[in-house]
Amino acid sequence: MKDTMRIAGIVLLVLFALVVGVPLLLAAAGIALGVVGVVFGLAVLVIKLAVVVAVGYLILVGFRALLR
Repeated sequence: MKDTMRIAGIVLLVLFALVVGVPLLLAAAGIALGVVGVVFGLAVLVIKLAVVVAVGYLILVGFRALLR
């Protein structure tokens, strides 16, 4: 379970870096994208998903601590 959560966290981090970092680098280079709004919307969705996973993990860890 611990390895699965670690892999999921790494995947979410990579997705976030790609979704947010690439458009920012392109914008810094002066290349305008027509889909920047969609990309940033997707970035917000990835952040929300990461928060939900983190809260779920904290609840699971707290519950396991109570059972010990």
